[in-house]
Amino acid sequence: MELIKRINATGTTILMIEHVMKAVMGVSKRLIVLNFGKKLAEGSPEEIRANPSVIEAYLGGSTHAAS
Repeated sequence: MELIKRINATGTTILMIEHVMKAVMGVSKRLIVLNFGKKLAEGSPEEIRANPSVIEAYLGGSTHAAS
């Protein structure tokens, strides 16, 4: 992740496809979340983390939102 941050700091845009959310949230300024190939949400890590549609799709429902 540190290498990705250093490359990005040079002004290079990086497209990262990853399922490990801790890694994605730690290096991304903007995210696009796909669900079955369709765009579900787009925004900052904070916006994505709080997005009810993302929570539903990836955590299985709002009962997990507080976890």
